[in-house]
Amino acid sequence: MTWPVTVTDGPVALRPLRGRDGRTWKAIRLRNQDWLKEWEATLPPEGRQSGEIPTNFRAMVRKMGREAREGRALPWAITYEGQLVGQLTVGGITLGSLRACYIGYWIDEDHAGRGITPTAVAMACDYCTSELGLHRVEINIRPENTASRRVVEKLGLREEGLRPQYLHIDGQWRDHIAYSVTQGDYPGGVLEQWRRNRIPSQT
Repeated sequence: MTWPVTVTDGPVALRPLRGRDGRTWKAIRLRNQDWLKEWEATLPPEGRQSGEIPTNFRAMVRKMGREAREGRALPWAITYEGQLVGQLTVGGITLGSLRACYIGYWIDEDHAGRGITPTAVAMACDYCTSELGLHRVEINIRPENTASRRVVEKLGLREEGLRPQYLHIDGQWRDHIAYSVTQGDYPGGVLEQWRRNRIPSQT
């Protein structure tokens, strides 16, 4: 897997998250604390005790960059017209007979509802299935997170059902709904499917 990688579609881009993004990233996260807190992954007590949490932003970027170079992750910043507005991470990249990964993402509330997140997710899905040759891309979302569920529904991802207590979110083990796309579901790609389905109000 090649890294670093940047993928673009018009004003929306996925580019590597960088150490110098720290000030902007922290400002966005602080401003969106209430907007994001309910959906944020957290570590259970045993994870906190083992030192799994990076000590600062640069340490997080270094850790994610190492995983990218090892072919296990794609830690992307979401940008709009060159401005950092969110983050999308492809994780759990597995080859062999599984050939799969998962995607997680968040966006600045001020930029939500503009079609940026569906475009970013579609580009990531296409990159994983086309460039990396993965068979399956999975996204797991809390049932209560209607905004995030709208993203995958706009893209036409397949809903696969409930996964009880799947991830530790906001301090507790939470149920998630699994969505997926597999290689060949959309011959032209997820991004092309999104372009066809997009309505003028989402531009």
